[in-house]
Amino acid sequence: MVTEFKDSNYWALILGGSSGLGLATARKLAKHGMNIIIIHRDRKSELSDIEEAFEDIRNSDVRLESFNVDAIQKEKRESLIEEIKKVLGEHGKIRTLVHSIAKGNLKPMNGEDPVLENIDFQLTLDAMALSLYDWTQAVFKAQLFAKDARVISFTSEGSQKAWPNYGAVSVAKAALESITRSMALEFAPFGIRANCIQAGVTVTRSFQMIPGSDTLREHALKHNPFKRLTIPKDIANVVYLLSKDEASWITGTIIPVNGGEHLK
Repeated sequence: MVTEFKDSNYWALILGGSSGLGLATARKLAKHGMNIIIIHRDRKSELSDIEEAFEDIRNSDVRLESFNVDAIQKEKRESLIEEIKKVLGEHGKIRTLVHSIAKGNLKPMNGEDPVLENIDFQLTLDAMALSLYDWTQAVFKAQLFAKDARVISFTSEGSQKAWPNYGAVSVAKAALESITRSMALEFAPFGIRANCIQAGVTVTRSFQMIPGSDTLREHALKHNPFKRLTIPKDIANVVYLLSKDEASWITGTIIPVNGGEHLK
């Protein structure tokens, strides 16, 4: 295993890193020598298993610091930035900021059940899109980014396609992609690259909460040229690739990582 990030004082800041794509990304970057900061929001009953996973990452001979705090609230974010400064110390810098927050309302637009309302769109948009910009801006203002930094977030085909009950999340994903393009343009003079990974259908905890997820899963298996679903490790591998020096000329892109699932 090549640990090219070891002794570089590089850190990855992962928003939503206690499960799914975020946790897989933490594992992958740690194996290559990058130190990890994870911001997550989980119940006390889940913390034992989460801490076990975090300890396994620390065994990769890297530092891992975690904060079980709501990353979306402005006041919490401001206090977290101060804590992160202490963690980084004098020489540490954030090489890779990963946005893996999955907090949205999954409701239909019609029917007897509670339907989508304006506030549902606002809350989902704030959590799954605007928080990417908020965190990037906060880290930038605090001068915590490395001279060559990467901002990476996770989107889906739902940003362009209509799925039942997915309306609020679809809006957020479309906004996430738009924000990424704008950040890639406006932060380029400061060495910051920004990209979205469009993950294929991946069976994570958040995916299983989508009504009709079994149908999406079957459709993906049928149309994927490799006849398998995307797994979190697939996405983590690409985050690692985008974090390498050789990926410095990739920015402002929406990158499908789905084994060709989008081709049919």
